Amino acid sequence: MTQTSPESLAPVRRLDPEDAQLALAKVQELLHRHELVENLVHRQQQGDQRASLVEGLLQRQHEAELNSLVNDLHPSDIAFILESLPNDERQLIWRLVAAEHDADVLLEVDDWVRESLIEAMDHHDLVAATGSMDADELADLAPDLPPDVVAEVQKGLTIEERARLIEAMGYPDDSVGGIMDFEMVRVRDDVSLEVVLRYLRHLPELPDHTDQIFVVDRSEKLLGTLSLSSLLVNEPEIDVREVMSTDYLSLSPLDSDADAAGAFERYDLVSAPVVDDIGRLIGRVTIAEVVDVIREDSDEQALSRAGMQEEDIFAPIAMALRNRAPWLLLNLGTASIASFVASRFEDTVSSIVMLAFLMSIVAGIGGNSGNQTMTLIIRALAVGRITGKNVWQLVKREMIVTFLVGLLGSLVAAIFAWAISNSIPIALVMMAAMICNMMIGASVGVMVPIVRTRFGKDPAMGSSVLLTFATDSLGFFIFLGLATIFLL
Repeated sequence: MTQTSPESLAPVRRLDPEDAQLALAKVQELLHRHELVENLVHRQQQGDQRASLVEGLLQRQHEAELNSLVNDLHPSDIAFILESLPNDERQLIWRLVAAEHDADVLLEVDDWVRESLIEAMDHHDLVAATGSMDADELADLAPDLPPDVVAEVQKGLTIEERARLIEAMGYPDDSVGGIMDFEMVRVRDDVSLEVVLRYLRHLPELPDHTDQIFVVDRSEKLLGTLSLSSLLVNEPEIDVREVMSTDYLSLSPLDSDADAAGAFERYDLVSAPVVDDIGRLIGRVTIAEVVDVIREDSDEQALSRAGMQEEDIFAPIAMALRNRAPWLLLNLGTASIASFVASRFEDTVSSIVMLAFLMSIVAGIGGNSGNQTMTLIIRALAVGRITGKNVWQLVKREMIVTFLVGLLGSLVAAIFAWAISNSIPIALVMMAAMICNMMIGASVGVMVPIVRTRFGKDPAMGSSVLLTFATDSLGFFIFLGLATIFLL
């Protein structure tokens, strides 16, 4: 990473998403243009002693343009650009990023990019980048850092900071303790608001997302919260205990980060205190961490439903194959079973060719119906709305809704089947098969996420593959089975 003094850096811009995409396009354009120019110069001057000099000048010009563009961006936008480039180009841009931005960029990029960036940094650069991080930030990066770097950074911490780091590293990644922040403002309940105001004015700055001050006793036990609005609108002579709020939401460090995100969404929180088993204040969670949790959970669910894990979109083909092949092979197996089921009714299909055109509709509608139900269930599980007491009520409701929707949709499908086949029996078979397969899709859409959750598994992992298997195989079996019974 480029060693640039703070004085030489231009003011950093924070871009909106559209501008970040424009910056990415500009970086890609510069990379492509300079690659073309360098290749052209290399071919034209091959064997010329001045070729290496010209190429060196072009390379420096190339890096100067990119350096000027990249280091004018906010670290979040630099992270976006790094995530959007192939590994070779990503490493080139990363070498040009000013050292002052290294820590912020490492915290902003996704895990699959961070690993490649850390591998490209030497020991000194890593120590310099992580040495200024807070304990909670360092704990986030520690699993990806070489042990010797973590050990050296720990030596530069105070006893309190080292204790915070060890504590933060001891919590699971998906817990409140894994995302909590140690930077917060604490006051006693027996001081006046004027004293609190004077104390705040002596701070270099307030911690990010400070909307309330935490009131603790001499044992650091949380007594209440003092909002900044209460601090400003009340008389300075009033004691903190008279205006503090004792009606507040607190979190445990072992709570799920998803549960914390649900609480923030439900109560419109900006920050919340984290207390241990005996009520001592040990940290806080802010809306910034919660937004990251919500985004990561959303990304994981979208990938899990297709049986995938997070991967670098520019990762080597072999790595992508290891990620995607297992569930695709499983999908191939389930599709083969569906085809085998259809092949058992060869005589039926050959006798009534129209069935071959209609059975894909039955399977497709069943799959779509199941996907609707499954999406609702996974979402409800994520926010904790499904419990042991309401699960069967929910199953019953989904079955009724699916039956009524299926009844309406099957009427339309039956009319369509009659219109193209001019056969009322085919239309009735189509109608019955469609209702049955939609009910199967809804059953699978409810039961697969709930059962996986009951066994401690990701409810979304591979759910679409299992749903497709059920609605295709059973859809073909029901439709062709009914046709065999009633049409032949």
